[in-house]
Parts: sequence; C-alpha cells; structure tokens
Amino acid sequence: MTGRMATGVAAIAVAILFNIPFAILASIYEYPDILRRPAGEALDRFAAGGPFLVLTWYGFGLAALALVPLAIALSITPGRIQNRPAQAIGAALAGSLAGVTQAIGLLRWVFAIPAIAAAHANSSVSAETRFAAERAFDLLNAWGGVAIGEHIGQLLTALFVLLLSWLQWREGTRLAGAIGFATAIIITLGTGEGLSLALGKPEDAFALATVAGFLGLTLWLIVTGVGLIRHRDSN
Repeated sequence: MTGRMATGVAAIAVAILFNIPFAILASIYEYPDILRRPAGEALDRFAAGGPFLVLTWYGFGLAALALVPLAIALSITPGRIQNRPAQAIGAALAGSLAGVTQAIGLLRWVFAIPAIAAAHANSSVSAETRFAAERAFDLLNAWGGVAIGEHIGQLLTALFVLLLSWLQWREGTRLAGAIGFATAIIITLGTGEGLSLALGKPEDAFALATVAGFLGLTLWLIVTGVGLIRHRDSN
C-alpha cells in the first residue's frame, strides 16, 4: 500500500469512526440534547450509563485525537511543501490543534465527569453536595466543553478544512475543494452557539449548523479519501 493510498484509507476510516461513538451517545445518552437539560438530569443519566458510557466517550475522544496524524498526512506532501509551504504547514497545524482541543473537551467525560456524577447520584449525600456537583458539571461543560472543545476546536477545524480545501481546489480536485469550502463556512457558523449561550440568547440555529458542519466534514473526508485512492489507482 502506497503512502497516498494509506492516507486515503485513513481519511475514510476516521470519518466513519468519528460517527460511531456519536451515534451511540445519541442513542443511549441523547447527546448532544442532554447538554441543554438540567445538570442534575444529565449527571444521573451519566451515572446510570456505567462503564460502557464512559468507554464510549473515551472512544469519541480518541477519534477526535486521530485527526492529529491525519491532518499532517493530508496536508504535508513533497509537492505542497515545495510549491505552497505556508498553506500546507498551516493546514497541518490547524488540523492537529483541532484534534487536540476537541479531544480535551471530550475526555472531560472520561476523567472528570464520572466522579461528579457518582457524587450526585449517591443517595446519602446532602442537597448542598448535589448542588455543588451540578455547578461543577456546568462549569466543566462551559469551559472544557463549549469554550475549548466546541468553540476553539470548531474554529480550528474550520481553518484546517478551509486551508486544505484551498489546496485541493488549486490542484484541480474541485469536488473535494467545493465540499470543503461549504463545510468550513457551516462549521464556523456553528461556533456561534457558544457565544449565544454565553449571552443568554437562543442557539438552536447555531446547533443545527454544528451538526450540519460535521456531517459535511464526514462527507469531505470520505470524498478526499476516495480521491487519494483513485489517484493512486490511476498511476
């Protein structure tokens, strides 16, 4: 298997693998809607989910982290380093940082939320302890989830897709480039959700943009991967 073909397969694999834990979480934990419900409900449902729910979040975090090597492999090629080094290196950096920040946000569900959920679900603790657990949950979501994982992570993802799509367009891969441009715009619009929440404004339209943007990201990665594999087969 050539390097180009391996990168194409990896792009398709990451696109699929990222959606598996998301689908499971949507089914068993009503994610992401659960994040807009009272903290006590989210915590008690998390505690009831047990180890399987925690491991699903762990898989989700690893899938996000897989974007780091994939972004480097997709962005850095000998031809791009020679002809358009700034865009290639910029795309690799943006994609790598996007994977790290989104993984940080997701892994709070593995290393921080379980203890908070267990404390809240403990019938022997006081009402003050439950309230403290709910406040800790809200703060973790606001900082680790919305600010780092969603807002910064999505902005970096949009920048990565935009830079790489621009390279694809210049190189004649117009379909992938066009899908990437649209995806980057929609993901950027989705970052308005966090600001809307901070300002106490309705955020439903931005939430829909986030979902649509990541569906676009899935499609873009698959089209990019197929293009790399077909290019290898044609040589």
